[in-house]
Amino acid sequence: MESQADNCSVMSEFIKRVSLNDYEIVLDDSLQTVPIFIENKGYSSVIILVDELTHVHCYPKLASLSDKIKNAPVITVPQGEQHKTLQTCEEIWSKMLQSKADRKVVLINLGGGVIGDMGGFAAACYKRGIDFIQIPTTVLSQVDSSIGGKLGVDFKYGKNLIGVFKNPALVAISNTWLDTLPDRQIKNGFAEIFKHALISSKEEWKGLKNLNDLKESDISSIIYQSLQVKKRVVEADPFEKGLRKILNFGHTIGHALEAWSLENDEQPLLHGEAIAAGMIMEAYIGHIVAGLSQSDLDDISACLLKFYPYYRLPDNADALFWPAMALDKKNAGEKVLSVVLKEIGTPVIDVEITPELLNIAIEYYRSLQ
Repeated sequence: MESQADNCSVMSEFIKRVSLNDYEIVLDDSLQTVPIFIENKGYSSVIILVDELTHVHCYPKLASLSDKIKNAPVITVPQGEQHKTLQTCEEIWSKMLQSKADRKVVLINLGGGVIGDMGGFAAACYKRGIDFIQIPTTVLSQVDSSIGGKLGVDFKYGKNLIGVFKNPALVAISNTWLDTLPDRQIKNGFAEIFKHALISSKEEWKGLKNLNDLKESDISSIIYQSLQVKKRVVEADPFEKGLRKILNFGHTIGHALEAWSLENDEQPLLHGEAIAAGMIMEAYIGHIVAGLSQSDLDDISACLLKFYPYYRLPDNADALFWPAMALDKKNAGEKVLSVVLKEIGTPVIDVEITPELLNIAIEYYRSLQ
């Protein structure tokens, strides 16, 4: 569960801009970029999408930025991945129609990854597409789902199976929200930061693996560097035809684990926790098929287990995970494809995972207990 508190004090004056092909990511704790952008674009009106938590804990800060935002209709949806569905989108569209929203309205998505993915998808579909602004409030959404234009909802067979590509008009990132997050949520987002380092740079990985207290780290600078990795990849391959697949390292197995935990655990794994386990298992597959060294494998496993608790996999995990993996969007025909590492900083895409490889990767993870 993504948790926020209402103490939204500014952590720093760190201001940076990351320009992509047709939009900009602004790291600005004051968030003054947002009302200025809205006025300059001349939108007819504003609508704000929040969940139950961000409505209480983050919306007051947003509303204080300008009268136009303060007077905007607010759509509140239930919090959690289980509500990231077409049914919730129907509710969003209905409320937008009730607000008489035209095609010149802008939708502000204030929340974590669920709000960003689903709100962006709803905006992309409404009247064949309206502008939307992403204001991500968790580390995970700031470094991952809020940028790159991948939008969607979960379907009954798996995560993000229904979706589109559409870039936001603006992404506004503020550390205002981050000092209110519990340690578990900070770690949740750092899984994607670790992933960005592993697929891009030995030096960045070396710096991250030596951290001890993630919440006390220079989060603003770390997020900025992580965004630079995703920027390079997304600009080179906006529609995930080749290079962008490297961003899925850890996700083929990790998504299957996350889905299983969501269905079966009283306290399900968070996305980053599942992806951390997925990265360990997919690193082992890289060791077997792509030559990742034993020392690099040991390094990755030790670092991720330092921050993410060992998860006791179900007895027949391979059989339980395989159906979800078989539906992964990266697959080709009946081949389950993944990303592995040849070495830290050198990913290899479109590597087939067989049931046998999955089984031995699971056994390797179990051996780390």
